[in-house]
Amino acid sequence: MDISYASSLSKTDALALRYGEDSIPAAGPWNDAIALLLSHRSIRGYRPDTLPAGTLETLIAAAQSAATSSNLQTWSVIAVTDPAKKAAIAKIANNQKHIEQCPLFLAWIADVSRNQRLGAEEGVELEVMPYLETFLVAAIDAGLAAQNAVIAAESLGLSTVYIGAMRNNAREVGEILGLPSGAMGVFGLCVGYASPEVANEVKPRLPQDAILYRNTYGNRAEPQLRAAYDAKMAAFSVRNEMSQDTWTKRVLGRMGKIAALGGRDKLVAALHAMGFPLK
Repeated sequence: MDISYASSLSKTDALALRYGEDSIPAAGPWNDAIALLLSHRSIRGYRPDTLPAGTLETLIAAAQSAATSSNLQTWSVIAVTDPAKKAAIAKIANNQKHIEQCPLFLAWIADVSRNQRLGAEEGVELEVMPYLETFLVAAIDAGLAAQNAVIAAESLGLSTVYIGAMRNNAREVGEILGLPSGAMGVFGLCVGYASPEVANEVKPRLPQDAILYRNTYGNRAEPQLRAAYDAKMAAFSVRNEMSQDTWTKRVLGRMGKIAALGGRDKLVAALHAMGFPLK
């Protein structure tokens, strides 16, 4: 969904698509950029069309314009176009075929290795390297950068979907991508033109009263808000032929059993092996 379509929606229509007619929040200032953000959809089917020359570099320029903690820039990205590498990553990520379909797959890397090399070249031990905070900063920075790239892609009429299942076997992904110690693929991103067979709508989100608190955490009406949202997601699932029919069932199915992590329960051990001691 590109910015021209998003900007054609009224403020009320855009908010109704995101929240439902009965949960439209009070909206103040508005512009085309906000309309584009509200129109976001994850797309899981792509045409093989090659992207215009320079698209990758434009997306990365947008990504590098995101905030980065203390300008440490502890992230990297690998543009994966090799069909064999995409197929190998797709196999790790529960055989998600859109990884193979999309013309561009971006692997976003929490990467402290570059700064480790800098310290070694300058003869300075970087004492913060083994700590959880350092990895957390790198992962957050990668996330901020990737979201900038997503917004840029969608403004160009491209579609995207994040691939968290790349963490199912972080060490194998590291081997596929030739990652050094101190670098880990935290998620992937499919980029391309949506297949005409894909027609999913904007997915409703929890009402703002369920996630926006003022001065103190919590809302006593949370059970009622969840019930109302479950009804919306049930209707959405029917319209879009999804197997999970309510948000409650989705959460319980995804978080109720260790098996749902798909191997990511071993992530701490993988991180240790990949150069993140996490003290």
